[in-house]
Amino acid sequence: MASETHGEETGGLVFHPLDQFIVKPLFGEGPIHWYTITNVTLWMAIAVVAIVALFVMGSRGRAIVPTRTQSVGELVYGFIYKMVEDVTGKDGVKYFPYIMTIFVFILFANFLGLIPMSFTTTSHIAVTAVLGFGVFTIVTLIGFYKHGFHFLGLFWMSDAPAILRPIIAIIEVISYFVRPVSHSIRLAGNIMAGHAVIKVFAGFAAIAAISPVSIVAITAIYGLEVLVAGIQAYVFTILTCVYLKDALHPGH
Repeated sequence: MASETHGEETGGLVFHPLDQFIVKPLFGEGPIHWYTITNVTLWMAIAVVAIVALFVMGSRGRAIVPTRTQSVGELVYGFIYKMVEDVTGKDGVKYFPYIMTIFVFILFANFLGLIPMSFTTTSHIAVTAVLGFGVFTIVTLIGFYKHGFHFLGLFWMSDAPAILRPIIAIIEVISYFVRPVSHSIRLAGNIMAGHAVIKVFAGFAAIAAISPVSIVAITAIYGLEVLVAGIQAYVFTILTCVYLKDALHPGH
């Protein structure tokens, strides 16, 4: 508030690109509890409704000649199914519903966040951490369920020289436990950075002398963000498939 007041008094340019990521209650003011309905809750619910509209309502006719909505749903379905099959093998296809759910949720959340005045839920580490650590937990449980303690062979490089195997094992264990952190930070960081840059250029658009340049920059970055929204959903999903492959085939 002090910086805003100072900016108004001096006539300077004041804007806060990170304000768009503040979690706010939808009704009233005050502290936010676990049961408080916030802007995050709202836009996550909108993402779920949009997914249901596309994949349930849009394909309920199951027409031989698909409608546009059904075609989009079938395209996404086929794309993710092929990814799961290619990366994890036939054994991983049974986990396709889970991976498909992750992909479409992140994809819709990312694209909805590009709507002006909306809220990008995947820009918050609290959201992406649940997704990342959820994948880590499920994949680890699958590994132990299918292979027992033989799953620990994932960390033991039997092809390496004997003297290096303990060192490599320590590195592999550390790398394995870092996975959920990097998995979640990568998504939140990329989404947050793009939105913050757009807000910065939008602030400069208020200056008449550089307004045209700012508008061109905003348009270019917005186009890039559309690509990033899809790419980050793809990256998160394919890494999930890679981790699942390690759980299903720890010896490979």
